[in-house]
Amino acid sequence: MHVAQLTIDPAFAIGAADRRLFGSFVEHMGRCVYGGVYEPGHPAADPLGLRRDVLDLTRELGVSVVRYPGGNFVSGYRWEDGVGPVGDRPRRLDLAWKTIETNAFGLNEFMTWAAEADVEPMMAVNLGTRGVQEACDLLEYANHPGGTQLSDLRRKHGAEQPYGVRLWCLGNELDGPWQVGHKTADEYGRLAAETARAMKLVDPSISLVACGSSNRQMPTFASWEATVLEHTYEHVDYISAHTYYDPSDGDRASVLASAVDMDHFITEVVATADHVAARQRQTRKLKISFDEWNVWYQSRLQQDLDRRGWVEAPALIEDNFTAVDAVVVGDLLITLLRHADRVGVACQAQLANVIAPIRTRTGGPAWRQSIFHPFALTARYARGTVLRTEPVCPDYETKRYGAVPVLDTVAVHDEEAGELTVFAVNRGAEALPLDLDLRGLPGLRGLEHLTLAAGDDPEAINTEAEPDRVTPRTLPTPASDAGRCSVRLPAVSWNVLRFTTRP
Repeated sequence: MHVAQLTIDPAFAIGAADRRLFGSFVEHMGRCVYGGVYEPGHPAADPLGLRRDVLDLTRELGVSVVRYPGGNFVSGYRWEDGVGPVGDRPRRLDLAWKTIETNAFGLNEFMTWAAEADVEPMMAVNLGTRGVQEACDLLEYANHPGGTQLSDLRRKHGAEQPYGVRLWCLGNELDGPWQVGHKTADEYGRLAAETARAMKLVDPSISLVACGSSNRQMPTFASWEATVLEHTYEHVDYISAHTYYDPSDGDRASVLASAVDMDHFITEVVATADHVAARQRQTRKLKISFDEWNVWYQSRLQQDLDRRGWVEAPALIEDNFTAVDAVVVGDLLITLLRHADRVGVACQAQLANVIAPIRTRTGGPAWRQSIFHPFALTARYARGTVLRTEPVCPDYETKRYGAVPVLDTVAVHDEEAGELTVFAVNRGAEALPLDLDLRGLPGLRGLEHLTLAAGDDPEAINTEAEPDRVTPRTLPTPASDAGRCSVRLPAVSWNVLRFTTRP
């Protein structure tokens, strides 16, 4: 049996574990909003129609920031439709998802929900069918204190104080031919630059995200980023990245190595951004907003779209996530942490029902999907400084990525609390002994070993009837002696190893 080795040393710091890495995404798609976060008349709904059970689970999940209102939806959205008296709001065709949008839930409801959920709002503006003026109008409505037509309109609508939204996305996936208002890199780059310049005149305190590629497989990948950043580098704070990993083909070995692709994606976007910075003599390092990522059985989407007409809030891509999917999500979180020096925001897509950690039944309960657990535990324990780890371990073969390390790890050191947390994924089909060298952090003792293992029942899912079938379990506490510790990682598992210097 192979034994893996890992050395932890606080000298190898990457950067702070930014709380914005634990973001989520609420889009007007399927039942994410209607029947998800918002359901008037539900037994758990408050007077505004916000589902309290979903709010409770959102807080438990540890979400820090939520991107809204899309996604593809935003590229045809008129923000004015979602403010003011609900009875006066228009019903519209949503071209992105072929549905009827009632606009019963809009900006004001979202901001109320965000405050209740204790999350930071991240707004997207429509640069598909609209432009500079509409983006500035939305920003003025949301952030200006008062004394203007739009800020006073917000106050008339019941929001006396400005919302103070600090994060703004300049459109969504406009490199994609599927996007309403699809543009070339030059067309988008110029529009984004002009919009960014104007928005920062309205509110200089905001941070802006330019659209990067929709995924690493796009034919324009990297050239899109280079061109867009040639236009926008001095005006924006982030470039976005989106990726989803599809287990539909049954190639489990490759799916378990999905984080290898995410790692390459981040590295390549950083290299492209730094190339533009060098060309323009920019000293500021641009960060990535990885504001859409998840496991997604994408082949099911077209079936959902093709089998119905124009309806309100249909069930779309309500994937049931397996134990293996949860291990993959845990590994993707490890990758995001490992790049904490250059990834400043990350949003798992989406929060409720639509490829989501939280599922609901309309009129019924809400429950945690398998992927809820690695997100919640990482958000809870990844506090402090991210440390670089270089595990020594065997490889295994995959069809998509070739030889891949069987072990993936990252460590986070909370010096103030006197705690070290090691996140580790065993991608292999056999249990993996792991020897840790902790001599760089004297005085540590084992506190907890949590594991979410998929080896025994890889296709297990959580359902309304069995909401806790896939859940982390506690293994024997890691025992350390003279700064060394040995643990056993179950086959196909995501693990949290916690240590403390406290008595």
